[in-house]
Amino acid sequence: MAYCAAVKRSASRSFGDLSSLADPSSAMSTSGLLDVKKQFTFYGAYHTHPVNILIHVICVPIILWTFQVLASAIPLPSFIPHLHYQLNEYLAFDLNWPAIHAALYLIYYYALESTAALLYTPQMVLSLLTATAFSQRSDAFTKAWLLHGLSWVAQFVGHGFAEGRAPALLDNLIGAVVLAPFFVHMEVLFKLGYKPELHKALNNSIGVEIAKIRKAEGDKRRAADKKGF
Repeated sequence: MAYCAAVKRSASRSFGDLSSLADPSSAMSTSGLLDVKKQFTFYGAYHTHPVNILIHVICVPIILWTFQVLASAIPLPSFIPHLHYQLNEYLAFDLNWPAIHAALYLIYYYALESTAALLYTPQMVLSLLTATAFSQRSDAFTKAWLLHGLSWVAQFVGHGFAEGRAPALLDNLIGAVVLAPFFVHMEVLFKLGYKPELHKALNNSIGVEIAKIRKAEGDKRRAADKKGF
């Protein structure tokens, strides 16, 4: 989402006592969990710079895929039946933690925005199947850890040098990690013309939110300056 060109840098992590959509407690409240506008306003307020957005569009799917590779080694409880289906050398399905994780994410995404979730489902399924097949290689975990770490480093660089603001996960780990794959998916959809009314509403909401945060930051600085005298 091309959020407010005038916003060249985001505010600091401190929200003060600001009551806003991007407040992590508001975004993750029971009433806000299924509110797509509130969730994307929270996440979008941390991702406004085009370079940072591009880094996330590239790296978030890699982080998800490598997580699926790594998590495939975690054993399931004994009461869950073993299920394995090998489609070919590059595609395989196991009933494992990555499969359960993917199913839960998709359920949540369908609750947030069903049409976008339907369009995202093939990508999630392909990620899961290729990750499962890749995890059977002898060098899978070494390469997955390397890619996983490099992708996280790239995202922190994007936030530090392009965005000028700490990542969302430092304020709301669960919200940031769960939303990230769907957020970058919708970034691409919006670029392709998906639901322009929703895109405009989210842009406006994020722009207003960033303006509030910047004002709160300015008020905090002025209050600190007064205390210095």
